[in-house]
Amino acid sequence: MAGKEAHVTVTAAAPPSSAQVGLDKPIYTISVAAEILETHPRTLMMYEHLGLVVPHRTATNRRRYSQRDILTLQAIQRLTRHHGLNLNGAKYVIQCLQLMDANKVARPDFLSDIDVTHVRL
Repeated sequence: MAGKEAHVTVTAAAPPSSAQVGLDKPIYTISVAAEILETHPRTLMMYEHLGLVVPHRTATNRRRYSQRDILTLQAIQRLTRHHGLNLNGAKYVIQCLQLMDANKVARPDFLSDIDVTHVRL
């Protein structure tokens, strides 16, 4: 085997993008999710208690939020903070918008800023 050289090509793996990670992978702790949403962790616990979002639990019973959970909470926050709805109203409007989008019914103009594409209630 003298005189023969082995050529090995090594390529770096591409860093995972948000599309590769998946919307349902539980990756955010409650403190990170609260920071992303600019809210208090206790508020996220209240949303969980009300059934608006149910984070994944680790083997040690710690909450982990997925990107879909974050998108759901952002839609709820936009409706409560910018449109003045309470939590039940926000949940109802999101469900109505999902039905409207599924049936290709035009939305009211004042709700065009609410993205419910990946929201799960």
